[in-house]
Amino acid sequence: MAGWAVIIPADQWATERLYHHDSVTIDVGAGTLAPDDEVLVVADGGVVALARAAKVDDDRLVLTYLRRAFDAPVPAEALALGTAPGVLPVDPSVFRAVAARVGGEPPLAGRTEWLVSVALPIEAGTPAEAVRQFWSHVREMGPAELPTYVWPSGDELAMQVFVLGEEANQDPEEEDEEAEEED
Repeated sequence: MAGWAVIIPADQWATERLYHHDSVTIDVGAGTLAPDDEVLVVADGGVVALARAAKVDDDRLVLTYLRRAFDAPVPAEALALGTAPGVLPVDPSVFRAVAARVGGEPPLAGRTEWLVSVALPIEAGTPAEAVRQFWSHVREMGPAELPTYVWPSGDELAMQVFVLGEEANQDPEEEDEEAEEED
């Protein structure tokens, strides 16, 4: 059985990191890839998922995620693929070795309960108006501008801030200290 790798474009990878999907549709020629073939999904120089081809046609490929390594990609050097988006064959032994290293989401029993929050100060005449403005701001600003706060349930001191799916520093005092150190 042949092994396959699919390199996804950077903008699509950014979207995949922001939203939870069970599958990804990629606008690339599928070549000789067939439904049910397993595929290494490559983005930004790393293997970010193991997936199965669910639907293949001339220019669109639908992959269903089997295991994800979004937060800890596996280095893709062994695949020797290049960087252009597309479907590429991979030596079966290399495919198996890399696929075995792709982590997965822990079983339900091993998962942590997280609290996730977006907080916006909104001036409004009524609570209902404040809620309407909140959802308008969330839709307009989205994950590129709104900081999202996440922490394990019961451990508020471990709160982290994320913007665009990556941890971000939101403490202006720390930013000032870093700027002074650079000078």
